[in-house]
Amino acid sequence: MANETPQNLTAPSDSKIQKLVILFIFEKMAIPVSEDTLLDICTAENQWLPYMECKQYVAELLDAGLLYRVPKSGFLNITQDGVSCLSLFYTRVPSSLRDSISDYVNENRMRFKKRQSYFCDYSKNSDGSYTVLMRINTDYSTLMELKLVVASPQHAKYIYKNWVDKASATYSLIHDSLLE
Repeated sequence: MANETPQNLTAPSDSKIQKLVILFIFEKMAIPVSEDTLLDICTAENQWLPYMECKQYVAELLDAGLLYRVPKSGFLNITQDGVSCLSLFYTRVPSSLRDSISDYVNENRMRFKKRQSYFCDYSKNSDGSYTVLMRINTDYSTLMELKLVVASPQHAKYIYKNWVDKASATYSLIHDSLLE
């Protein structure tokens, strides 16, 4: 299902319903997510909401205290007031859209959790080498951060591609080695 062309289920043009859609996504995800991840989920991957409106509604939900920024991570999550609001009005979100969101989240939650937990990026240095930044995040802090300088863009890309699959083993190896 996740690989199928997304259906445009954005029929609800009412801003209140669209805000409820965002709250519903957070409740179903059950993990904090970055604003970029939320925008990808709502707009690019599923077309549940128009991009600019989604961005605006996130800001309004933050201002209203229904979403909050998790300290030290910048991730967003739903507040208890957001959960309460959603529980009162979730039936206003069309059931077909609720089903679509639930299915999507069930299929993709771990992918997003991994993507956020195991961050990696690289950049070119002035001397022509590349610095690869690798990070393991928890929901509330950075567990480990590594910077590795490599000679070529191929090495940087290789590390970048492998980080998600190797992050846990790398952490264990370093942790165990330092505690021996």
